[in-house]
Amino acid sequence: MGIDLDTITAIDVHTHAEVSAEGHQSLDDSLHDASSAYFGTDAAHRKPTLPEIAAYYRERRMAAVVFPVDTESTTGLPAVPNEEVARAAAEHSDVLIPFASIDPAKGRLGARQARRLVTEYGVRGFKFHPSLQEFFPNDRSAYVLYETLEELGAIALFHTGQTGIGAGAPGGGGIRLKYSNPLHVDDVAADFPGMPIIMAHPSFPWQDEALSVAVHKPQVYIDLSGWSPKYLPPQLVRYANSLLQDRVLFGSDHPVLSPDRWLADFERLDIKPEVRPKILKHNAARLLGLKGGGDA
Repeated sequence: MGIDLDTITAIDVHTHAEVSAEGHQSLDDSLHDASSAYFGTDAAHRKPTLPEIAAYYRERRMAAVVFPVDTESTTGLPAVPNEEVARAAAEHSDVLIPFASIDPAKGRLGARQARRLVTEYGVRGFKFHPSLQEFFPNDRSAYVLYETLEELGAIALFHTGQTGIGAGAPGGGGIRLKYSNPLHVDDVAADFPGMPIIMAHPSFPWQDEALSVAVHKPQVYIDLSGWSPKYLPPQLVRYANSLLQDRVLFGSDHPVLSPDRWLADFERLDIKPEVRPKILKHNAARLLGLKGGGDA
């Protein structure tokens, strides 16, 4: 069926598939509970299935990019299978857009998996979480994977800045923030100019670095997920209203932060009227190559 841009109100570019069809979750209980406490998330709503995510966004007349996070090499826990996410997105193509996640530690095997996911399953992009996957985005060992993404026209979405995963747990759950400095993404953007990049979240404490990268590299976007808009750094709001108004994207971080809460706070944010629809829908539609009239 495809996404009809004429009927949806927004595109959420940052939602997580955390529970597989068999009920397996991709985070252990300690990290899961710590992140729920950090975001103030009701545990009863933290583990939606993929069909439930689709129903949730359909009810709100919104579309959503959905992805797992592959941290198997560092946590020992398998992610929700990429193929499961892609099949669910195909079944609910009126609201879901499939991204995948491949740990760069998988090297050439990961590159082959990425090619299959794009060509056979219609995956549109790939989520990377440097702090959880324990790699610097500009590590040359990841380049074999980026080369495949650039060739296929896939989007690379990088977590940047502090993470709520592990926040409040002893030692932060062993998770190191240094990997997610957005300046490491600058090398990737320079070396792969044909690969669209989304830097996810306000990049605390490196917001100025993220803005610098996005202003300098025209294929780099910023999504606003993971933070209530009332807490967005003022310089991010200023650039969203001006130089980066065509490359800032709505993202919630569902299910840890709901789009309902995000949008309610966004209504009170000092964003120009002509910029609001760009952030909420039009910038993402252009990046994802979505068209009106029911075609995606």
